[in-house]
Amino acid sequence: MLRQEKIDAVAKIKALFESSGAFFITDYQGLNVADMTRLRRSLRANQVQYLVAKNTLFRRAAADAGVTGLDKFLDGPTAVAFAQADPSAAARVLHDSYREKELPRFKAFVLEGQLRQPEEIKRLAELPPKEILLAQLAAAVEAPLTQLVGTLDGFFRALVGSVDALAEKRKAEA
Repeated sequence: MLRQEKIDAVAKIKALFESSGAFFITDYQGLNVADMTRLRRSLRANQVQYLVAKNTLFRRAAADAGVTGLDKFLDGPTAVAFAQADPSAAARVLHDSYREKELPRFKAFVLEGQLRQPEEIKRLAELPPKEILLAQLAAAVEAPLTQLVGTLDGFFRALVGSVDALAEKRKAEA
């Protein structure tokens, strides 16, 4: 690889480190071309880029992007999955591939700037998609408000009924 190609590759990887909300460091050794193609296609459908490069390029790009603590994981055959949109979707695809073939093996992952151990990926993979989580949050916020409106409606209905009954009584007395 020529020096300019290395500089360009580091710049591209640095941009991925900076723009990704999460990235997953994996050991892809043992995946054949068909498996790798299938995995990349599944990841791409979820806006995840799966990149294989030299560990020195990953180290330099991570350092340039201000990401620390990855050096011990960037050893041996390494590929990094950069999640642009939904980290749980990327974790789900990688975890499903691992359950099916026990490949790729997870070294670590970074979520919102925090380095996580590979054992935690299962919990992230089991999270529902972002849209469902937002819908559940909206329902959780809406439920007490709906109950409050129902309670207030019942109170005011009883109050209006009492005022109407009092008005009818006064009218009958007069």
